Amino acid sequence: MKTAHDGHVTNQFGPRAEAYVTSAVHSTGADLEHIASVAAAVRPARAIDLGCGGGHVTYAMAPDAGEVMACDLSSEMLAAVRDTAAKRGFGNVRTEQTSVEKLPFADATFDMLGCRYSAHHWQDVDAGIGEARRVLKAGAPALFVDVVAADRPLLDTHLQGVELLRDTSHVRDYSEAEWQAKLARAGFRVEKVTTWRVRMDFPVWIARMATPAPLATAIRMVQDSAPEEVRRHFAIEPDGSFMLDMAMFEAVAD
Repeated sequence: MKTAHDGHVTNQFGPRAEAYVTSAVHSTGADLEHIASVAAAVRPARAIDLGCGGGHVTYAMAPDAGEVMACDLSSEMLAAVRDTAAKRGFGNVRTEQTSVEKLPFADATFDMLGCRYSAHHWQDVDAGIGEARRVLKAGAPALFVDVVAADRPLLDTHLQGVELLRDTSHVRDYSEAEWQAKLARAGFRVEKVTTWRVRMDFPVWIARMATPAPLATAIRMVQDSAPEEVRRHFAIEPDGSFMLDMAMFEAVAD
């Protein structure tokens, strides 16, 4: 019997919790520094990290928050977050094993929200963003960071294809326009969008997810057979390393 999507995500990421805690791509970045600066300015009584993974948004907000609630589907990820938070002296970190699509919190519970590199795994991203708005107080800042897809179908199809081959729990990387529309529908006012690119070192990218060798080979075949426009956009290198487009959406709960 095949596992339902939430279980599939858990099975994919649970055994790799430590890899995501230590991942350089996930544990560093100007976006994390900015999230920390927003927390320092807001000093939220209660903050929430949706789809916390290795907990890096949690650690960015914790020094200036009364409490940070780290939410994830994976019990292994949450155990890693609790362990890392304790080692860093963050006694204000709490964890909750939950789907972002049905959060077990009352309306207007939190004063700040962070969500980074998670939404592309959500089965129903509109429901997740809706829940994010529901649990936030009016006027609270929300920062969403994720890989973004290009508007051009040729580029979009390539991205979704290699993402799915690398991690079969992948759902979709959304375009900037799709993000803007989804956030607006949920009751967020987007105040700023920042974009940048991150190089994915192919061997490290594959190892972090423990992608099976046949699927890793399939990715290389897709890359090698890609048209010039695709190869140029993603800056595909001889070893398969490439560039990903990222965006941070700084929003306020209306």
